[in-house]
Amino acid sequence: MTPNSARLKTSIQTPHGVYEGVAPVVVSASRATDIPAFHLDWLFRRLHEGYCVWQNPFNRKQQYVGFQNLRAVVFWTKNPEPFLLRIDEWNQWKLTYYFQFTLNNYEAEGFEPNVPPLEQRIETFRKLSRYIGKERMIWRFDPILFADGLSADDIFERICFIGNRLAGYTDKFVFSFVDITNYPKVHCRLGKIPLHPREPAISEMYRIAECLAGQGEHWKMQIATCCENIDFTRYGITPNRCIDPELLQRLAPNDQMLTTFLAQTAKDKGQRKYCGCIVSKDIGQYGTCPHYCIYCYANRSYPVVA
Repeated sequence: MTPNSARLKTSIQTPHGVYEGVAPVVVSASRATDIPAFHLDWLFRRLHEGYCVWQNPFNRKQQYVGFQNLRAVVFWTKNPEPFLLRIDEWNQWKLTYYFQFTLNNYEAEGFEPNVPPLEQRIETFRKLSRYIGKERMIWRFDPILFADGLSADDIFERICFIGNRLAGYTDKFVFSFVDITNYPKVHCRLGKIPLHPREPAISEMYRIAECLAGQGEHWKMQIATCCENIDFTRYGITPNRCIDPELLQRLAPNDQMLTTFLAQTAKDKGQRKYCGCIVSKDIGQYGTCPHYCIYCYANRSYPVVA
């Protein structure tokens, strides 16, 4: 197994013939859409079939993804409640997994129009944590953005409200700041919103970090940032690895195939510059998430591929 084995070329048998594809050991499900909230039927169907077809959002080229080497799945979601109803079905696959659960509070602003109410999401987090263990639950307040009437102190107050409710239900809290400048479509979309959502100034970023200093000890959570180029270590805040080899190893110490892969794999060069994630294969499709969050870079109009 090589460091690039997450993208190892393989032959994939389909009802329409044999295709060349990739056979990842770790799958991301998904940075591009909320699979636990909206696409579980699709995921289970593809696992049964042994492959899926992924479409590159930039050049529209298709890639076949086989699951014969699959050992771990990292879920990204804002509402895993549908997953809770099918968790016994999921466990039959005997795969290592954990959740990146984005739990923000932009209810007053309407920035996440189709997520469930805040209290419901908090309860879902707690319920899922009780069922699968807090070590499999990562809480994200992601992204942090500012707007008219929404300051750094307001955001900190909202983070603390959620953090106080999640203490004891997760070991880690991850945050990031919104990136608008690098996504022209996001910039155009946000420019039409009356509250004028915006990226934080450097001083506001430090204000958030300064306020969060000490909260990790209070909540008994590690606090980390996602893809940020500012050093907040003076506040006890470290860079995160969302596809995290150390966590995967702790969750599956006896999985030799996964252990070998984790020992040899490298940083995922396909991610952003400051991303610390190891190599994985994302199987989500842009433009297929009905949450319609205003800041989402993946909110595009591409069709779902089988």
